[in-house]
Amino acid sequence: MIESQAKVDGFDLKILVALQKDSNLSQRELAEKVGLSQNACWRRLQRLHSIGMIRGSHSDIDIGALGLDLIVFVMIRTRHHSKEWSDGFRAHVDRLPEVIDFYRIGGEWDYLIKVVTRGMSGYDAFYQKLITNFDLATVTGFFSMEAIINNRPVDLTRLR
Repeated sequence: MIESQAKVDGFDLKILVALQKDSNLSQRELAEKVGLSQNACWRRLQRLHSIGMIRGSHSDIDIGALGLDLIVFVMIRTRHHSKEWSDGFRAHVDRLPEVIDFYRIGGEWDYLIKVVTRGMSGYDAFYQKLITNFDLATVTGFFSMEAIINNRPVDLTRLR
């Protein structure tokens, strides 16, 4: 769990910016990039992990090269809003491997799901699993034609 409004200074921000760009940096390379000794950099890195500001590292994988060529943003409006129903629906969606992002949202819709599949038949199979055993008022899919900005690192320099 992240500490509320954890104190970070310029060196911490430099570490976070460097890791957003390349999470595979060695400790030595990271220390050089941010202008710290390896020990000082390691201590700061450990602290950022311990307070939950860094939650892991990931590789940027070209999902299209794996045949996952359809990205769909699924908007859902529900008929039910009880905690029990919501908990069950969340667990159901969590079990669907096509889901890469899932949000509860405000406004006309209740949920937004980002899905990646192999073509339209893959999306239809996902859709059938999604609606099974759940009374949903409306499910609408918006199909991505092109990713213009995708997984952009957060500009942490504006926090200084």
